[in-house]
Amino acid sequence: MSRLFDLDWQLLADSSLMIIAIFFLFLILSYFLFNPARKMLNSRKEKIQNELDTAKTSLENAQSLKQEYETKLKEIDKEAEGILSEARKRALANENAIVAEAKEEAARILDRARVEAELEKQKMSDDVKREIIVIASLMAGKIVSASVDTAMQNQLIDETLKEMGDKTWLN
Repeated sequence: MSRLFDLDWQLLADSSLMIIAIFFLFLILSYFLFNPARKMLNSRKEKIQNELDTAKTSLENAQSLKQEYETKLKEIDKEAEGILSEARKRALANENAIVAEAKEEAARILDRARVEAELEKQKMSDDVKREIIVIASLMAGKIVSASVDTAMQNQLIDETLKEMGDKTWLN
């Protein structure tokens, strides 16, 4: 028997058996140790990926909510401006209505004052007429007491009427 590199057949057979045994041991260990470790790593990898996806989705939702709220804030600003504008318009309309009402009231007061002045003027005119009548009756009494004749009485009445004027007597 010859030896290969100074190795006998027994050593080569034992080495081959040991290599085969180590290979099977490796297969068994990989099935019982490496596969669970791979499964654990894969499940961890999937969990991390799911968390990243969830975080990405949450970020997108947050950004869309932020955009939505910014839009709502702009709309609220516009709505508030519209409400303020409407309130200003109503206030201006109320102001105009109050001013118009005050002008109407002033016009009514002026009309009443004119009517009262006219009534006062009429009253004064009536008072003057009464005084003239009283004076005329006193004159008539003097004429009667002086026993003036009829021609003289007519002349005095004509003079008195001319002095008073036709307008004053007719009013």
